[in-house]
Amino acid sequence: MISHPPTNDEHIDEQMVKMEVNLDDMPGEWLGYVMDVLFEAGANDVYYTPIYMKKNRPGILLQLLCSYKHIEPMKEILFKETTTLGVRYYPLTVHRMERTFIKVETDWGPVTVKQGIQDGKVLQNAPEYEECKAIAKQYNLPLKQVYEHVWKLLD
Repeated sequence: MISHPPTNDEHIDEQMVKMEVNLDDMPGEWLGYVMDVLFEAGANDVYYTPIYMKKNRPGILLQLLCSYKHIEPMKEILFKETTTLGVRYYPLTVHRMERTFIKVETDWGPVTVKQGIQDGKVLQNAPEYEECKAIAKQYNLPLKQVYEHVWKLLD
């Protein structure tokens, strides 16, 4: 059985900013902490990419997406919590699909699925990882088996 709550409408967000810094002298242990702090302060997304910098030094490119209103708090965090000496940022437009969250009843209990909808058609189904992980652990199942079962119920 699948239950359908209300949706979040598809929209284009033109008030976004991409911010980035190159890091080559920062301990890796700090990166997860910085990510958590950025999310708590309103970042929409945060990610790291391995890069090579001047003189072939390995480094990390930290990038984040946020709304214009969060530029100053993000800059403050980046300067305070990382070793960077400069922050680059530029405007970005994001097209967000309509989203809805449904509950799917599996053989092992309910799983939330995020659906991406465009022009009234479901194009993406993403089972909630934490719920699938809990089922896999509780019933000693491979995680991919839980995901496959959820996707099969959606067909």
